[in-house]
Amino acid sequence: MGMDKGMSRVLPDRYDPARVEAFWQREWERRAAYEVREGDSRPKYYLLEMFPYPSGRIHMGHVRNYSIGDVVARFKRMRGFNVLHPMGWDAFGLPAENAAIEHNVHPAKWTAENIAYMRSQLKRMGFSYDWRRELATCDPRYYRWEQGFFLDMLERGLAYKSKAPVNWCEQCQTVLANEQVKDGRCWRCECQVTDREFDQWFFRITAYAEELLAGCDRLTGWPEKVLTMQRNWIGKSVGAEIDFPLVGREGKLTVFTTRQDTVFGATFMSLAVEHPLVGELSRGTEAESAVRDFVQRVKRQSREERATGKEGVFVGAFCRNPFTGWEMPIYAANFVLREYGSGAVMGVPCHDQRDFEFAEVFGLPKVVVVQPPGEELRAEEMQCAYEGPGRLVGSAQFSGLDSEEAKERIVAELEARGLGRRGINYRLRDWGISRQRYWGAPIPVVYCDRCGTVPVRREDLPVVLPIEEVEFSARGGSPLARLPSFVNTACPECGGPGRRETDTMDTFVESSWYFLRYTCAQASDRPLDPEAVRYWMPVDLYIGGIEHAVLHLLYARFYTKVLRDLGYCDQDEPFTNLLTQGMVIKDGAKMSKSKGNVVDPDHLIEKYGADTARLFSLFAAPPEKDLEWSDEGVEGCYRFLNRLWRSVANVQSWVAQARSQPPPAEIGHQGRDLRRLIHQTIRRVTEDIEVRLHFNTAVAAVMELLNGLNPFATVHAPSEPGLAAAVAEGLDAAVLMLSPMVPHVTAELWRALGHEEALDWQAWPKLDESALAADEVELAVQVNGRVRAKLKVSACASEREIIDLALRTDKVKTHLAGRKVKKTIVVPGRLISISA
Repeated sequence: MGMDKGMSRVLPDRYDPARVEAFWQREWERRAAYEVREGDSRPKYYLLEMFPYPSGRIHMGHVRNYSIGDVVARFKRMRGFNVLHPMGWDAFGLPAENAAIEHNVHPAKWTAENIAYMRSQLKRMGFSYDWRRELATCDPRYYRWEQGFFLDMLERGLAYKSKAPVNWCEQCQTVLANEQVKDGRCWRCECQVTDREFDQWFFRITAYAEELLAGCDRLTGWPEKVLTMQRNWIGKSVGAEIDFPLVGREGKLTVFTTRQDTVFGATFMSLAVEHPLVGELSRGTEAESAVRDFVQRVKRQSREERATGKEGVFVGAFCRNPFTGWEMPIYAANFVLREYGSGAVMGVPCHDQRDFEFAEVFGLPKVVVVQPPGEELRAEEMQCAYEGPGRLVGSAQFSGLDSEEAKERIVAELEARGLGRRGINYRLRDWGISRQRYWGAPIPVVYCDRCGTVPVRREDLPVVLPIEEVEFSARGGSPLARLPSFVNTACPECGGPGRRETDTMDTFVESSWYFLRYTCAQASDRPLDPEAVRYWMPVDLYIGGIEHAVLHLLYARFYTKVLRDLGYCDQDEPFTNLLTQGMVIKDGAKMSKSKGNVVDPDHLIEKYGADTARLFSLFAAPPEKDLEWSDEGVEGCYRFLNRLWRSVANVQSWVAQARSQPPPAEIGHQGRDLRRLIHQTIRRVTEDIEVRLHFNTAVAAVMELLNGLNPFATVHAPSEPGLAAAVAEGLDAAVLMLSPMVPHVTAELWRALGHEEALDWQAWPKLDESALAADEVELAVQVNGRVRAKLKVSACASEREIIDLALRTDKVKTHLAGRKVKKTIVVPGRLISISA
């Protein structure tokens, strides 16, 4: 794309980032420089950073994350790709409601104002977004399609409502998914989480557990740490389900265990306090009152408190070990979780440390049934449980077998006798999506006394959040439930009185498909355009924090598979490659307002310009590492851009002419050395960005190139044949290679170097392999394994010539001391080894 006629190329003496950046941002917007369309003849590349929550202002974490993404987007465009690089807003969420209560401003107004300001900040950073595709998840034009997906999932049984124990945050007055509980605390407000039982809406993510797990093996472009976290969260366990008949009554307790080899050592049974048999078994017994009090107390405990204690109460009933016939007392125990297996655990004190400690407290019997190699355990002497494999003892016909073989034989015996079966358990639980708050996507369901739970008709979507009439208070809960104009509606089936669902969807639902909507964000008649999705998806590189490893990233994988099975797309996985960038830290801690160590990007841009902010965030550390803030580092980056500016200003009078001259028949020694440095740098920077995503070393390499250019970047063209053209080539290459990092100043310098075409449509500099050939190479000379000399030889010298030169070297002759040479080895370009 050409420049406008009459645009000045003369650089002012002083680098003024405010003027330069404002000019080029206007130019890019005027020319719609970064808008793209599918169907281009170039190969596609979809680059995406996790979209931000519109909190009000961008922070340095945003600056770093989005600068990393912008480098890759601009680099790939220069490498010949049709690059999709969109931006939008994860706009629903509790902070907007908190702001409404605290500042008396409506969430819709608060969110819109924040989006407007943050959009202006991102534009001021010069990021190459296709702003036509901008979306906000709080827009009914977005969440209407999400409500349609919900109805599809409801029809398929992938969305359902159930009473279940859930994680309750008293501060936020809402339910949390397991993934949103960190060390027993709410992921957002960090308040203690307790267990409650509610009717909740769920997505059946467990139906995809095996596919999600197997897919981890194919995500070769993801960090292994993230994949390990996902595998552990899905938590597949292979074992057995064993039935323990109740004593003196009908029924049984079914237990899932991965250690069926220890079943002969099971002496008691533990139940989660939420297990339905706890109340039933204790009813009418002397234990009833104690059990009821214990259950109520434990239900108020957090998961963290339950995990650390070893509390329990006998429920007044027994079950029978199907192999030993022992009558095993049944306890309600605080450490047993309802969602693991069946919520019942066989107690094997000698081979499970938790059971060992529980048995110690309650005086329960301990029986050794697995002996470790080379040892002989005695139950009465054990100070802790032995949890490893070994040889079975006291296990009837299975005694003498090792643990793994015994597991298989015991499962076969269970199945043959109808006492159990092979079993697979997953730690993963269905995704609870109900949230008791206002600022979220309404769940499109109506309750009718006559018809029951009725889905909203598709033609009535979206169910829009009311805006004007909503009132907020600090009472907690959703204000929707207190708004008759929203709650009261007509039943979609019978037309009689109905009540809308007042829970809204978890905001992670919105972020589970936004990357698909970006491919066709302007489509008004359907949620996804199959052709656009097929062209752009999957995302080639996704960039965001590792804190989303088992939240957003797992949900996004699940949701993509659901939409595939519903026929909306044909993608199995949404993200081919994943980069999890490190945090920005200052004074040894992550930047946060509470720590008082925040650096304001606006202030940084005002003082130094966006290019300096970008350059520092890229140069200070590789992207996967934490970046330690340094005022001196920022100053250094600013000084470097000023030096670059002056270097180009010095050559303006002659560089374009030098570039246009035909190459001389012979290029001088300095010109050849300079061209070798230029193309070594091109090779190094290309590999650093394309292969390793190490922008810090790429910038360092260009800095070294400029150091090599500076002696010749003077107001007068150098006279040596070909040297002026080499300087022009070097400055062109340096500006091109820096342009993804600092696009504004390089666009200005490119123009100043005499180019008619805009920088943002230039190709990446080409590598000239012939320029890499050296006139001379330096070789290390080893005598009997130790380096004794350095030898400069012609790059074209033969092996015989190299050996002769080495043997004539004074230092080599001294260390040979007249001895006969037995062997010589030449490693081209590196060393000569002489043995005597």
